[in-house]
Amino acid sequence: MVLEVTGKSDVADYFVVCSANSDRGVRTITENVERELKKQGVKIFGTEGVSEGRWVLLDLVDVVLHVFYRPLREFYDIEGLWIDTPRVDLPFLKEGRSEVI
Repeated sequence: MVLEVTGKSDVADYFVVCSANSDRGVRTITENVERELKKQGVKIFGTEGVSEGRWVLLDLVDVVLHVFYRPLREFYDIEGLWIDTPRVDLPFLKEGRSEVI
């Protein structure tokens, strides 16, 4: 899920929130994102939580990526905290994929 927090957060313009069913899955998602960003020349300005693998945060300045272990995503409910912010449509979800990422 992508939340547009422009003007509502001093931290970033967008929060990207996703989850995995295990701490290993969280680390795998994080490693893949880091590898792809590096390929594209995008600098990561900060990283938190990788060693624990429960809630990883990647700071890309305008975008903050949150990768959660699923039960922690439900517990912290970032989407609920930012309920009044617009959600950004993701094209691949329109192609028949129904699960929340």
